[in-house]
Amino acid sequence: MRSERVALAGDPAVLVAELRALVPAAESVTAAVAEIISRVRAEGDAAVNDYTRLLDTGGAEPKPQRVSEDELEAAAQGLEPAIRRGLERAIANVEAVATARAHRERISVDLGSHVVHVGSTPVARAGVYVPGGRAPYPSTVVMGVVPARIAGVQHVAVCAPPGPDGELNPVILGACRLAGASTVYRMGGAQAIAALAYGTESVTAVDVIVGPGNLYVQEAKRQVFGQVAIDGFAGPSDLVAIAEGGVDPEPLALDLLAQAEHGPGTLVVGVSDSPELLDALAARLDEGINTGAVACLIEVSDFEHALAFAEAFAPEHLQLVGPGPEALASRVTRVGCVFIGGLSATAFGDYIAGSNHILPTGGAARFASGLSPEHFLRGTTEVRVLEASELAREAAPVARAEGFELHARSMEARIRDNQGQ
Repeated sequence: MRSERVALAGDPAVLVAELRALVPAAESVTAAVAEIISRVRAEGDAAVNDYTRLLDTGGAEPKPQRVSEDELEAAAQGLEPAIRRGLERAIANVEAVATARAHRERISVDLGSHVVHVGSTPVARAGVYVPGGRAPYPSTVVMGVVPARIAGVQHVAVCAPPGPDGELNPVILGACRLAGASTVYRMGGAQAIAALAYGTESVTAVDVIVGPGNLYVQEAKRQVFGQVAIDGFAGPSDLVAIAEGGVDPEPLALDLLAQAEHGPGTLVVGVSDSPELLDALAARLDEGINTGAVACLIEVSDFEHALAFAEAFAPEHLQLVGPGPEALASRVTRVGCVFIGGLSATAFGDYIAGSNHILPTGGAARFASGLSPEHFLRGTTEVRVLEASELAREAAPVARAEGFELHARSMEARIRDNQGQ
């Protein structure tokens, strides 16, 4: 994998734009996805099965969309012991972190004339999309299902594309059983998103859809948003690693190469004040297998400039290695997840640390957050007015300024009630 080598000079936002442009823009799939969604809405299971035959099973008749309980249990029992231990540890860690983030307590705000109660309630049904094109991703099952369960979602459905034999990878099925998925469907692509959003004869519609996937999957999520909630547009992965001269280049190079395993569109960036470290990283990256990812190495004069670059880039993952970079951690504000110290490889977050690997990509960390129980909770508000006179007198002029006479009179009617009229 060849790496670009640049020096940071001037506005870091300009360099960020140039780096993002190194990743080829995906072709538009808007019209194709719209057609798939339209067919699934109109034809239900028949359309889903047609697309499964066309895109997944190579023309073979698809298996039943819903995986049976017996199949899930058999897959869980058949997991290799080492894989099962790893999945169980990942589930426990993600549960612990998700539980800390599940804010469901009810808070009351007493404003004198009235009291406002705020809280949250879980959605009834959630769908988790698990990719299956390049490889099976049991880790994504954990990352999607566990936060939904911790949020209190009663029904969590998982879907993943079947292979040519019509089956799902048994490790995916085993992870679904261990993580606590309610239902598992053999379906993938934009048609799976449409089925989850609108329902079919075999698929029960959900309220929220989360998870990574290819461009068709993400575009389908965008198009069904409004019918359901989504977590965001989980596009190609990216990693920025800021390291100080003197750190061991081999683990750092492996971190960049590991993220590059995600394939085309992935962007990995090494940043340092040390030309020697960047030289060592360049040599190691050039030896790496070409996955279609883009690598860039940036020399900075100091770590203030490195921080400015990272904030402008808003990476999905940010690694800080060495005393200087690690001291920046408390000042990082725009990132999916930060990994601090030489032992904290991004790969731990992808699998077992307890943080979530479904994170904002493409610079979306400027405004979006990683998947958590909050994505499955609805904010609720309750208002109890105790004395309406002052509120009505102050709000009615505002309502009339907006042209809503009846809003004003609705509030003023409570003044008469309070005065015994």
